[in-house]
Amino acid sequence: EDRGRERNLEGIYRSTGGAVLDAVGGLTTAYESGSGGAGGVMVAASEDAVVIQAAERAGEPTIITVNCPDQTGLGCDLCRAILDFGLCITRGDISTDGQWCYLVFWVVPRSASSNIQWPSLKNRLLSLCPSCSIPFYFDMVNRPTSSQMYLLKLFSLDRKGLLHDVTKVLCELELTIHRVKVSTTPNGRVVDFFFITDAMELLHTKMRQDDLCERLNAVLGESVNSCEIELAEGFQQGFSSLPPVVAEELFKLELSGSEVCSAILSPEMKRLKKADVNIDNSLSPSHTLLQIHCVDQKGLLYDIMRTLKDCSIQVAYGRFLTDMKGSREVDLFIQQSDGKKIVDPDKQGVLCSRLKLEMLHPLRVIIVNRGPDIELFVANPVELCGKGRPRVFYDVTLALKVLGICIFSAEIGRHTAFERQWEVYRFLLDDSRELPLGGSQARREIVDGVRRTLMGW
Repeated sequence: EDRGRERNLEGIYRSTGGAVLDAVGGLTTAYESGSGGAGGVMVAASEDAVVIQAAERAGEPTIITVNCPDQTGLGCDLCRAILDFGLCITRGDISTDGQWCYLVFWVVPRSASSNIQWPSLKNRLLSLCPSCSIPFYFDMVNRPTSSQMYLLKLFSLDRKGLLHDVTKVLCELELTIHRVKVSTTPNGRVVDFFFITDAMELLHTKMRQDDLCERLNAVLGESVNSCEIELAEGFQQGFSSLPPVVAEELFKLELSGSEVCSAILSPEMKRLKKADVNIDNSLSPSHTLLQIHCVDQKGLLYDIMRTLKDCSIQVAYGRFLTDMKGSREVDLFIQQSDGKKIVDPDKQGVLCSRLKLEMLHPLRVIIVNRGPDIELFVANPVELCGKGRPRVFYDVTLALKVLGICIFSAEIGRHTAFERQWEVYRFLLDDSRELPLGGSQARREIVDGVRRTLMGW
């Protein structure tokens, strides 16, 4: 069986640059000949750069094909956008000659009730492709030259699931939450402050603002008192200081073998946290083969690609598959930024350890006492480019809503620890009849429930 897989991988490598890139057709030839413009730089037509082939039947995957000039980290950026739209990548093929890339993703919605905006996803992917024109439906005259930060002020009556319902509307409208301050007054009223940016860059228009407020009113009903949107002048991604004990536990979780060392994980959760990462330099004279076998989880390909991007590792060819038992097999032919194989044993060990850590523990979840109250912390590493993981706030609020836990206050911010920047989400939880927070079992259920939702289990 192993030899058969080896022959298959050998075939993949030999076919790349040939049969796989033949699918690109005349675009590769046009690029090499320089017919697209001065200096051989070709600008791809918008409709050709990203093609989305809708699923023929319910339950079947939609196929996304991206065909454009290559750049370092493009695979990570595309996976982040796909994750941001609530999609799961079930299979992927990646091929590049260093100048032009051809990527195919088979995707399915995470939830059957998801309303995926496919045209918006296509425009988002187009905006990430090098040399591709900006989506043409934007108002190019009135659109701001750069993303503006806006403050959404929402005043309403408190109820269970309120925060998640608001977050869901923001996600559906392609509004990214950068920071949130939520507080509940003694008389049961909620004041929500969301610092947001608009992926469509239209929030400066009255039509877009009215659409947002109307959608919030439709979802929240009579509980909404007022909805206001204004520019957030002088916004800074600050954060109230973390208690030293919390920071120590949140950022210094390490791995022991293939398991996560954390007393808060249930035995069942620990069994899921396993991964094998291997490096092979025997199959190719110019590329290192990186092989990964692990349990499937939400954003897996994104976690792998962002780690390689931050480590300045270039992916030349690769496949992302599901085996018969539901685990993931990832085979990637990679190079260092200087175009050489990874032959140094120390560098190999560092890369394998980093990948293992990021796959087994891409998000940190802990729950601590805050006097008589209970506080939930969730943290994820920020990419070197400054971008955070999509939909974390959405997933945490969803998990708490399902558990029947009320959120008294919430906050999002950035924290630097051990030469890395982290995005930290903190929630002050309210006790509930359904799940009293006083016992250790209830807290374990909260941590497991939040982690399961975040990981897609």
